[in-house]
Amino acid sequence: MSRLLVSGLINFETTLRVEGFPIAYEPVRFPFFGVHGTVSGVGYNLARALRTLGNDVELLSLTGRDPPAALVALALRRDGLPAGGVLPALAETPQSVILYDGDGRRQIHVDLKDVQQVPYPADRQAAALARCEAAILCNIGFSRPLLGPARAAGRLVVTDVHAIRDLDDPYNLDFMRAATLLFLSDEQLPASPEEVAREALARFPAEVVVIGMGAAGALLAVRADGFVGRFPARRTRPVVSTIGAGDALLSAFVDAYLRRRDPYAALARAQLFASWKIGAAGAAEGFLDRTQLEALPRP
Repeated sequence: MSRLLVSGLINFETTLRVEGFPIAYEPVRFPFFGVHGTVSGVGYNLARALRTLGNDVELLSLTGRDPPAALVALALRRDGLPAGGVLPALAETPQSVILYDGDGRRQIHVDLKDVQQVPYPADRQAAALARCEAAILCNIGFSRPLLGPARAAGRLVVTDVHAIRDLDDPYNLDFMRAATLLFLSDEQLPASPEEVAREALARFPAEVVVIGMGAAGALLAVRADGFVGRFPARRTRPVVSTIGAGDALLSAFVDAYLRRRDPYAALARAQLFASWKIGAAGAAEGFLDRTQLEALPRP
């Protein structure tokens, strides 16, 4: 079992299934069982997935003192996640509304409230970092002060910068400069995933770069081997929603990588985990435990 630090966003998520995009105007719709509410956010998704896979997780996040925060507290207890690092320091708890269709497309609306203006207590961050062997630092403002200390302490630093248009993205540059394992999406890249991965290895210290490509699978770049190659997507059950697929991929990759330091086996295992996860509607739902994951048929 690994002890992992996760610093990232928690929000209350509402998902709505639509027939397709663009959405035609109607004054009223009745999508029976098509509206779903759950506690989510990248930090929560990662922490829940890693905990389900059997890891000891230390979660740092910020909420408000409002009804959604009460739902966060209930979810933490339900999922066996520690609540001590989730501080009620915001004016309101962040919320998201996500529209998705049957083809895997989705449109995400995230209201961060004041989370980007509120710092996390530095002494509590330092204490949590000292207790953990790896730091998964989501690209939210209060995670940024942990980047330097995590590198200086020799921790494995993991981050996902999601959909960026280029590697000079000013908001995410510090995260990319600190990451040992760097994850990103291909959705807005200015060049092929292969070109971007090679450029990332040339510019940043990452040992491994993983680029999620949705239904096309994922690209893996490994510095030590000079390897850059694609892994096709896996399909283990019908797709309901692709929301949170990248968080699932990262979680299962980190879980496997920390055990064997084999990025190829880690990505293959992570793709199985993510393919099962997208058979659920919510971003923090559909996670297999280790026994269930090992029971899935391999290629």
